[in-house]
Parts: sequence; C-alpha cells; structure tokens
Amino acid sequence: MDIPIWTYVASMTGYTVFLVLMVAFMCKHLKLTMIWWFLVLLTIPFWSENLHGWFRWSKTLSMLVPVALVIGGTHLSWYYKENKSRVAIFFRGNWPLYIFWFFLSLNILEATFKDLTTGNYFNFAAGLLLAMTIPFPRYKKSKRFFWAVGIKEKNPCFLFFSTAMWNFLYTTWNMAFVYGEHPSYFASSCCILIAAELYPLIKGRPELYIIARVYTLCFHLFLRANGDIFTPVMDSSSWANETVLQNWGIFNLCLHLPFAVWFFWKMRKNGEPPSGKHLPPLISDYQEVKDADKLALANMKM
Repeated sequence: MDIPIWTYVASMTGYTVFLVLMVAFMCKHLKLTMIWWFLVLLTIPFWSENLHGWFRWSKTLSMLVPVALVIGGTHLSWYYKENKSRVAIFFRGNWPLYIFWFFLSLNILEATFKDLTTGNYFNFAAGLLLAMTIPFPRYKKSKRFFWAVGIKEKNPCFLFFSTAMWNFLYTTWNMAFVYGEHPSYFASSCCILIAAELYPLIKGRPELYIIARVYTLCFHLFLRANGDIFTPVMDSSSWANETVLQNWGIFNLCLHLPFAVWFFWKMRKNGEPPSGKHLPPLISDYQEVKDADKLALANMKM
C-alpha cells in the first residue's frame, strides 16, 4: 500500500499522544476505567470476524479478560480501603499480584513461542530470558513487594518494580516480535510500545511501565478485534526485511544475555531482584490494612 510519509508521521504521532493521555486518564479515573473494560468485553461476539488463529484469540482474551475482571476491582478495593465488605477484602489479597505476574509471563511466552514457529530463533531466546527475569511479587528473604498497588497514592495503581533496562528490553524484544509476526501492524504496534515507555518517563517512575503497557496493549487489541483502522493509514508491510529481522533478534539476544547474568548475580548476592532507584514498598506498609481486614472477616463469622 502506497502511503505518503506525512501520513505515517501524523497517524503514528497522533495515536501515540492519544495513548499517553489515555493512560494518564485511566490511572486517575479508576471507576470509569473499570466500567470501560467491562463494556469492552461485551464486544466479544464481534471478534470472530477479525481474529484468526490461536495466537490472536489467546493474546486478546488473556489480556482483556483479566484487565476487566481483576485490575478494576483491585484498584478500587485499595482506593476504598476502609470498605470492609467480603468482596473488597478479597481484592485486597495478594492473589491479584500473582495473577498479573502470571499473565505478564504468559503474554511474553505466547509471543516467544510464536517467534519459534516463525523461525525468529534469536528473538525466541531473548524472550525466554526476558520471562526468566520478571521479578516475583515477593521473596521469602525480602521485606518488600516487587508487584504492588500504590497504597500511599491518591489513585492507587498496579506498580511493577524492576529496572528501566528491563522495560527497554521488553520494548525492543516485542518490537522485533511484531516485525516478524505481522509486519503490516508493526507501525501501529510501535505506537503502543513507545507510549508505554513515554508515560513512566514523563512521570519519572519506571514502576508505572507495566500498567501503561497493559492499558495501551489492551486498547490496541480491542481495536484490532473489532476492525482494522490501522492499515489504511500506517500499513508497514513494505517494511518487512528478513535480514533486519534476524539481525534485530541477534541484537536483542546480545542485550538480554548480560542483563540476565547481572540479574541472577544480584539475586544471588541480595536475595532479591534489582529494582532501580525507586525502592519497592515494604510489606509492613500494608500490614495495618491487612490486619483490619482480618479483624473484619473474623467479626463476620461471629
């Protein structure tokens, strides 16, 4: 498709700016965000016309369902932490942290094994290393949560405490994956990845990367499941190049290998993963609310 350069520049810039503003809105307006993602699930009957193959269905469902059913409830349960109903206490448990650790891992592994089937072997290896260096929500020898909800914030959101380098490695690995898997959507996928990088940079908080990535990816998947608005203005199929793809995979693997060595060295030395300049919250920071929840549950049984 012959698309003028100015169309790429305008459409990609506009989409990226929109996504950054959308993430900022969603992190601020928790109720409206939860309602929006529930409404998104009502469009499932229309997806069959646009989603083809196991990977597309798996990718879309494994992102949109948990973001609608878990994120909203968890955010609001901490926003209204004085609410001692069974539902609110349930969502204030630690299980949502592990759910999102699992779905981040699943999201990476889905794409990684798709790389394997398409012959993008170097990027496949990089993806495995990326999945192996995702911090667990908590460690036995650590006093901190590496996945958490911002309890001290006015609008509590999911926080992911890794490093800015991990965020970058995820971005370049995912770009290479999309470039090989569906090059016609590479330009639009770059927008959602760049927006997810920009939001935490603007806020000066790398720990906001995953919530930005979740919201931008889910919105993009929602649009693609219901139609194709991207190829008319930013079709990038002509950008495909097998040599570039293989070299990109090699580049990613060369970055991921030393990072993985460093990550596991820090794990062995400190008993917990590296987390950059911003320290993860202490488990004790949440203890007062947890104790009050336990007391409320005990009173319900009396």
